Amino acid sequence: MRRRHVFALAGTSLLARPAFAQPASARTLRYVPQTDLTVLDPVFTTAYITRHHSLMIYDQLFGLDSNLRPQPQMVEGYESSTDGLTWSFRLREGLKFHDGEPVRGKDCIASIRRWGQRDSLGQVLLSRVADMTSPDDRSFTIRLSRPFGPILDALGKIGPSALFIMPERIAATDPNTQIRETIGSGPFRFVANERIVGSRVVYERNPDYRPREDGTTSWAAGPKRVHFDRVEWTVMPDPGTAAAAIRNNEIDWWENPPNDLAPVLRRARDVNVRRASPLGTFGTGIFNCLHPPFDKPAVRRVILNAMSQEDFMTAAAGADPSLWNAKTGVFTPGSPLASDTGMEAITGPRDIERSKRELREAGYAGETIVMLAPSDQQALMGIAEVGRDLFIRLGMEVDYRISDWGTLVQRRASREPPDKGGWNFFHTTWNGLDGINPGVMTFLRANGTQAWFGWPTVPKLDALRQQWFDAPDLASQRAAAAEIQSTVFQEAPYLPSGQYFSNTAYRSSITQPISEIFAFWDVKRV
Repeated sequence: MRRRHVFALAGTSLLARPAFAQPASARTLRYVPQTDLTVLDPVFTTAYITRHHSLMIYDQLFGLDSNLRPQPQMVEGYESSTDGLTWSFRLREGLKFHDGEPVRGKDCIASIRRWGQRDSLGQVLLSRVADMTSPDDRSFTIRLSRPFGPILDALGKIGPSALFIMPERIAATDPNTQIRETIGSGPFRFVANERIVGSRVVYERNPDYRPREDGTTSWAAGPKRVHFDRVEWTVMPDPGTAAAAIRNNEIDWWENPPNDLAPVLRRARDVNVRRASPLGTFGTGIFNCLHPPFDKPAVRRVILNAMSQEDFMTAAAGADPSLWNAKTGVFTPGSPLASDTGMEAITGPRDIERSKRELREAGYAGETIVMLAPSDQQALMGIAEVGRDLFIRLGMEVDYRISDWGTLVQRRASREPPDKGGWNFFHTTWNGLDGINPGVMTFLRANGTQAWFGWPTVPKLDALRQQWFDAPDLASQRAAAAEIQSTVFQEAPYLPSGQYFSNTAYRSSITQPISEIFAFWDVKRV
């Protein structure tokens, strides 16, 4: 017996409707992103700016809605066997890549394979795949060797690395090599010849894109209806420049204004300011576990025990404690798996002199710490300054390398020794959505060189992740999650630096954009 899930189309006419003539500026959405787009491959990096870019030009098999449930997107319908081992998927009719080629089942299979070799959730899925086949152009089947409960969550993963569908010839690229072509089937097309590195990125509406006709738009799910012919990203590293631009109606939407500018923007005429995501943003300090001194868990643990989340979050979001949470464990506060297990490791009293002694006893031998910091992201730069100060107060030598975020993203991929172009430590942040469970937490994977940047090796942590995947109910999942948190505080594969809430700003001349994932469909000029 098989369970069948078919999503019928509404039958609405697909013919384009006539539009009244408008000035070109009215048909262009002007946006200021968090930073410049330097990596185009959504498999090669987990940078959010690349995920935002990819949501525009690629499409997904399933889209995550605001209730955190995956809904069919490119998929028209699917069915699963009662034992959960065989899953068959049928694609919607008329899906077409930007080069005119139809989207086929074999494109989906190739994209899943490439993505799954680097993504933490994808790696678990591939470890349970017996085979994937495409019986015809509009279908593909996944046969598992053992059940995998979150299979639809994996196929609709939105947090970096999100699963996007590419042509088979492009998806055949080694996952450790960046792709050179940006051809998707999504609602926008990337205009490569108008890209100015460090300044501008341009997208045009894809006239061949056919949005779903059923359901309502909710985050990455539902119809992706485009109301602009063109979207222009303009990079403005200086917050003051961006604030003036949105007040003067030179831009329509600013992704991440710093919290200290929120009062000014709220007083501005025709500018709306709202919290970007109800789940907030949480920080992680990333150790490079391949090279001394952070190849030693004991050294990493001393740093964890000596840090102050309150210091990090005040630097990121300001002195108002309603804007941050300094009691943040492994999982996003307020999510089902969040707990107080072992929290004394990060909330207990601090003694810097004691920590300096413990650091030497743990094996720190005076190595210079190459610490990376982004000059063009105010919150992260503030967090990095606190991290640098902490290292110095602990008696560590710090080589502080400041660059734009795009350059940092490129350097963090290096596994070379720190004195040969590599690194020892950097801070980054994640949307709260990407900390709700072990399946979506890329940085929680601890399987050495197959792990995310930092490449920790903690076999117990990976075993506990597998235990979570096999847990039959929420109580069992919570038990596994509590053990995961205890292990993180003991082995310190990374630093949990706290949770804060940020804003997004947009002109009242456009409707409220989808800022939870920073999507560019559904928004229109009013």
